[in-house]
Amino acid sequence: MDVKSVGVIGAGQMGNGIAHVMALAEYDVLLNDISQDALDGAISTIETNLVRQASRGKISDEAVKAALGRITTTLNLPDLGQTDLVIEAATERETVKQAIFEDLLPHLQPHTILTSNTSSISITRLASRTDRPERFMGFHFMNPVPVMQLVELIRGIATDEATFNACKAVVDRLGKTSASAEDFPAFIVNRILMPMINEAVYTLYEGVGSVQSIDQSMKLGANHPMGPLELADFIGLDTCLAIMNVLHDGLADTKYRPCPLLTKYVEAGWLGRKTERGFYDYRGEVPVPTR
Repeated sequence: MDVKSVGVIGAGQMGNGIAHVMALAEYDVLLNDISQDALDGAISTIETNLVRQASRGKISDEAVKAALGRITTTLNLPDLGQTDLVIEAATERETVKQAIFEDLLPHLQPHTILTSNTSSISITRLASRTDRPERFMGFHFMNPVPVMQLVELIRGIATDEATFNACKAVVDRLGKTSASAEDFPAFIVNRILMPMINEAVYTLYEGVGSVQSIDQSMKLGANHPMGPLELADFIGLDTCLAIMNVLHDGLADTKYRPCPLLTKYVEAGWLGRKTERGFYDYRGEVPVPTR
């Protein structure tokens, strides 16, 4: 199937990044959210990021204008039914995703491919609640989308080969690299990454090291570009906790038990950069560790 138009559900960090790269690859993009402020903010962010790319010589000024011209926004979810490929990028909560799909299904064209940018939830289970499990799969971009090269493609048990090939062709056109992952909790990247972050939180919780010493040790001792606690703040502590819960529930192994300190931060509403407090406090000129 030749994908020409893409619908993106959710105008947050992931959604606006997906819309950005899709428009730059000359797809017509329809971006949806329940908030007009979120849509306006997404367009502003996309424009800022495109201009930054142009200033660094990665794209032309003409490409910036053309990409922005390919993105339209809507508060009306059924409008996305006319697109060839829909990518759901809403919050990492299964009930929210299922509700979105149920509302959207009656308006989809028969050929439309339905995908989720979920970083951990079962694709097979999400697909089973739709009328097109054969044309449903996981389309997991990494954050920040315009920068990161990898896209995980996850087949549910019913996903057909034509759907997988169509999504792989989209990734190729974006100039990114696809990795095929089986439908197990958290797939590949987060199956490895999140337990590392969770262990870093345990290291803090048990007093083995401070926020600063843990991050500095991993940056200088393991050559990581960001420390694990800094990275957790960037991802969002609520997202980290949600993925650890999926791993713990789905694999029934105590090694995936979320650290109580991670749970406490989320309960406090200290979710990282997006709330200006997490393992670091971002309200000043320089981030300061909160422990």
